[in-house]
Amino acid sequence: MDGLFLGIDCGTQGTKALVLDAGSGRVLGLGSAAHAPARGRDGRREQDPADWLAALHTAVAGALHEAGVDGQAIRALAVSGQQHGLVMLDAQGQVLRPAKLWCDTETTAENQALLNALGGPQGSIERLGLVIAPGYTVSKLLWSKRHFPDLFARLAHVLLPHDYLNYWLTGRACSEPGDASGTGYYNVHHNSWATDVLQHIEPGERLLAALPELLAPGDCVGPLREQAAAGLGLNPHAWVATGGGDNMLSAIGTGNISPGMITLSLGTSGTLAAYADHAQFNPKGEVANFCASSGGWLPLVCTMNLTNACALVRDLLELDLTRFTALAAQAPLGADGLLMLPFFDGERVPALPTASASLHGMTSANLTRANLCRAVLEGTCFSLRYGLDLLRASGLQGSEIRLVGGAAKSELWRQVLANLLGLPVVCPRQTEAAALGAAIQAAWSLGRQLGHGDSLQALCERCVELDESTRTLPGLAQQAAYGVAYRRYLDHLPAH
Repeated sequence: MDGLFLGIDCGTQGTKALVLDAGSGRVLGLGSAAHAPARGRDGRREQDPADWLAALHTAVAGALHEAGVDGQAIRALAVSGQQHGLVMLDAQGQVLRPAKLWCDTETTAENQALLNALGGPQGSIERLGLVIAPGYTVSKLLWSKRHFPDLFARLAHVLLPHDYLNYWLTGRACSEPGDASGTGYYNVHHNSWATDVLQHIEPGERLLAALPELLAPGDCVGPLREQAAAGLGLNPHAWVATGGGDNMLSAIGTGNISPGMITLSLGTSGTLAAYADHAQFNPKGEVANFCASSGGWLPLVCTMNLTNACALVRDLLELDLTRFTALAAQAPLGADGLLMLPFFDGERVPALPTASASLHGMTSANLTRANLCRAVLEGTCFSLRYGLDLLRASGLQGSEIRLVGGAAKSELWRQVLANLLGLPVVCPRQTEAAALGAAIQAAWSLGRQLGHGDSLQALCERCVELDESTRTLPGLAQQAAYGVAYRRYLDHLPAH
């Protein structure tokens, strides 16, 4: 499918936009805009969806400007969004309150109540195909009913962040299996809403009626609304594809659409995802059995503390990123015995939602700035190794890791991960994988809509290019040393 396509990624920290020439596979322009930080007390993490819309306008304008193209040339677009967030709209389509985000742990009690109602972890797996966790959308619904009953009574649309942006773009309330599978009221066995789960929140049909329509991967939502097209400077005849959750679109943007590869995203959170052509069921439910936005499934593990944990140490020591990385590189592997469990915001994998961060093995000799920097970096990577071991235990044996996200640009991060995970790591040349995946999906979906076009496989082969200069291989001696350090991390984990 030739022509220009727009990919949009609305994440926790900001929105990014990317213009792709699908015929040549070249990215022509990038734009971005920051969001206000998601902060709050007692685990509350919320953002105003109006900030997403403001950032969307800025990011799209920036991408079009850098590409040197008129927005009228855009044939289709798709949105990638942070997963699990809850956007509640009234009957007029107005946002009722700030959106609770994926990293919000304020709803831990509600999640436990719902998990109990489902019959515990095993009951949740049997009913949904996964175990609901704090941060999933379903507990946010129950929390909203308990804390804001008057607003909840006005609820007419229950949307995820990417669903909300699609609603603003097209006027249509819909979702797709990838993002929907992270709500906690979606059945990944049958690719359908698990409407009976909603009865534990509010009996009756009202919440069912508030759910968005489900579309299939590769479908189009519809053309742009006239007001949205005018506001963004885009062609009003451009189509909007289904899009999906950021992890699902990152998989497409790294070419992870068939078994044998793992995508690792190093952002505010850390995620490991491996494509599967059939549903995977982890006995304890620590592997999220999500659907893929390309068809198939995307078993995934998510750690909640990654670059955000490193940023806390950077701020404490008053270091910029360059100096932080240099100090961490100076410290020896294992940080001279200094071990950090970086659970500043609780943790999803390992399943420790109410945990806090801790520092172990401190002595008068090893408590240095360099070792502290190394300890927080390694601590976040240990959690990723824990997640990779879970994927392997589920039978998913990747031979290569495609690394994306801001920290992927760091040679130190790449080497630590290669040594600790025991696999080659390599970055795609375009590190904004979610935005690229959205643009690729837009081209694929438009071809399906028109009845002719390239397969998703062909588009990924053309548009996803690896940066071989970043390929990093594990060292045998370093693997052995990290094996010792990782066992120490496991020994210090709280019971879970």
